[in-house]
Amino acid sequence: MSYIMVDIESDGPIPGDYSMICFGAVLVDEKLDRTFYGRIKPVSDKFNPEALAISGFSREETETFDNPVTVMTNFKNWIIENSKGRPIFISDNNGFDWMFICWYFHHFINENPFGYSSRRLSDLYCGIEKDTFAKWKHLRKTSHTHNPVDDAMGNAEVLKLMKAEMGLKISLK
Repeated sequence: MSYIMVDIESDGPIPGDYSMICFGAVLVDEKLDRTFYGRIKPVSDKFNPEALAISGFSREETETFDNPVTVMTNFKNWIIENSKGRPIFISDNNGFDWMFICWYFHHFINENPFGYSSRRLSDLYCGIEKDTFAKWKHLRKTSHTHNPVDDAMGNAEVLKLMKAEMGLKISLK
């Protein structure tokens, strides 16, 4: 199994009505040197200017981004090329990130290489600490910039630390 840390940026709260603007992924292994970055043109005329502003892109810029079929196909191929065994989707907020990635995979290429489930980094940390309110974001080495590759990298670093220093039993291949 291979864990792939994912982070997305969007221009609104749900896929379909709003668009995933960009996303990043990091294969969680010892090196953290395999990443993916996709920028996707909007799939809807609707957008929330405040949500879009978080991504750092203007609406005009996003309209020049790549076709979703191309990006999701490239991401699927990257997952297949970089995974050993079943790929496992993991993110900081998988209720949000998973919703967009899963919808885009099924909507645009009719399959999701991650299957039907995902993991949440925060829940793993809270379980280790035996505290559902435990804070973990201070453990990131890479700054949280809202560049999704940076954000996924910081979260991947925390997962590695949880294994190396906190006793999390996980295979990172």
